[in-house]
Amino acid sequence: MPGIALDPATTMLGLVDVQPTFMPGGALAVAGGDAVVPVINRLLAGPFAHAFATQDWHPPGHSSFASSHPGRAAFDSVEMPYGMQTLWPDHAVQGSAEAALHPAIDQRRIELVVRKGFRPAIDSYSAFLENDRTTTTGLDGWLRARGISQLFLAGLATDYCVAFSAEDAARLGYRVFVIEDACRGIGLPLPEGGDTMAAARARLAAAGVGFVTSADFPD
Repeated sequence: MPGIALDPATTMLGLVDVQPTFMPGGALAVAGGDAVVPVINRLLAGPFAHAFATQDWHPPGHSSFASSHPGRAAFDSVEMPYGMQTLWPDHAVQGSAEAALHPAIDQRRIELVVRKGFRPAIDSYSAFLENDRTTTTGLDGWLRARGISQLFLAGLATDYCVAFSAEDAARLGYRVFVIEDACRGIGLPLPEGGDTMAAARARLAAAGVGFVTSADFPD
């Protein structure tokens, strides 16, 4: 892959929320979300010696659930103490089968699982910071202790948890790439036109995040 060195001492694959709750049949299904699993397994079997994963891990009655706000519906937005928050169907409830990492993922190279969104009053998209933008997950410190400086991200959903993770990683000084065919997005329409997928891609490109596909890696 021209210009990208996959030094296992400094490079890691990040799997963002690869959980059944975000796949067909799940509570917050992303269209085609299950298609990321075989792509990720090929990456884990090939170019990446090390990986981490994030896991959405909400308590029942989480503040980001539409069911916690009488009169509100899923995908409405409400003002939280930390800013505007999209409301979601109940999903990734702690201890449920839907909240587990997808059982078909080869976990042998996953060295850390970061659970996020477990604080009842704060949602969490990014692998690095919760939605109040001050509460950390601890991932940055762990990666720095490991000497990691380059991240490749895969998972669900492209325009939410993957994008927020990539943007924060770039801001923190990592060289960051999104593996596009190892992700799937939601694509909610925006009031100003376009959708969340286009907006996320533009935001990430402006932050210096690169975009690759699994075909860019050597077999």
